[in-house]
Amino acid sequence: MPLLAPVRPRYPRAVRTAIAVTLTLLASAFTPAAALAAPAATRTAVLAAAPGGTDDEGGSDSLREQLDVAAKGYLDAQAALDNSTKRQQQLAAHLGTLEAELVTRTQTVGELAGMAYRTGRLGPLTALLNSNSPDGFLDRAASLGTVAANEDRQLRNLIEVRDKEARAKAAIDNEIREQRKQLDIMAKRKQQAERALAAAGSGGSSPGVTGTTTAATAKPAPRNSDGSWPKESCSVNDPTTTGCITPRTLNAMNQAKAAGFTRFVSCHRTGGSGEHPKGRACDFAAEKGGFGGVATGGDKTYGDNLAAYFVKNASRLGVLYVIWFKQIWLPGSGWKAYNGGGDPSSNHTNHVHLSVN
Repeated sequence: MPLLAPVRPRYPRAVRTAIAVTLTLLASAFTPAAALAAPAATRTAVLAAAPGGTDDEGGSDSLREQLDVAAKGYLDAQAALDNSTKRQQQLAAHLGTLEAELVTRTQTVGELAGMAYRTGRLGPLTALLNSNSPDGFLDRAASLGTVAANEDRQLRNLIEVRDKEARAKAAIDNEIREQRKQLDIMAKRKQQAERALAAAGSGGSSPGVTGTTTAATAKPAPRNSDGSWPKESCSVNDPTTTGCITPRTLNAMNQAKAAGFTRFVSCHRTGGSGEHPKGRACDFAAEKGGFGGVATGGDKTYGDNLAAYFVKNASRLGVLYVIWFKQIWLPGSGWKAYNGGGDPSSNHTNHVHLSVN
């Protein structure tokens, strides 16, 4: 008996058209372009389902890794330099106090030495001959002991202050050598970042960002006692996605919001390279509704001001680098040209990218 072909239901033309349109919309909803304009939770799910679990942030994995290493090395050296400079200032102030004390003690010892030379040191025989009674002899003998002890104490104090002064000067010399070392590291890290950009076809002259930052001085993120940045993991909930970010990244985002930059933000994303999967980066949309096309008008101004805000507060927030409108800001190098790949997301013409140490 021949097999019967499956019976396909026949829908009215209007129904078939509606189904086709719905399927087309569903398919387009899961493209990277649509993901950029989606709300945070939707965008996270879309990116997780996309090939590689990430969207195109612009630049190669190697470039982002080199920029990360170079910028972090620069910031670490800068923190060490700042701490060394602070210690040098403290040592210089201490040295000034010691030098003033040394002048006073040298003068005191000189006066005692001059007096001893003019009058001669008191001895037991001289004290006895000059005494009219046994009690007078005891008084003179006691005076002899007091003068000798005082001179001895003044001399020992003078020597101690001189030794402290010598140690303070040596410590200052060590700090100067340490500062030269850190400056050398900073110069090498700056060159490393610029070479990486040049190899990627970027890093040329850039007009920079001319935004205004009249409002804002960010609340500093916590540092170690020596001024360095504490190591942080992706340990706090990311309020923009279902992922995690570092406490320093959260502080940077919250400080930006407190300064008035409250448009759409997306931070953590799964998979891929760069700082987003580590919870150390956020993308700040220029448009109010999310990531769209190339920012113009007020949206461009918003991005300019936000980028300028992060640069102004870089040392307070621990900024590694900022990317905006085909430009990248690096500590020590300033604004450089950045070629991301052509589309608004890769070129960062629709969002400001922030990477935090």
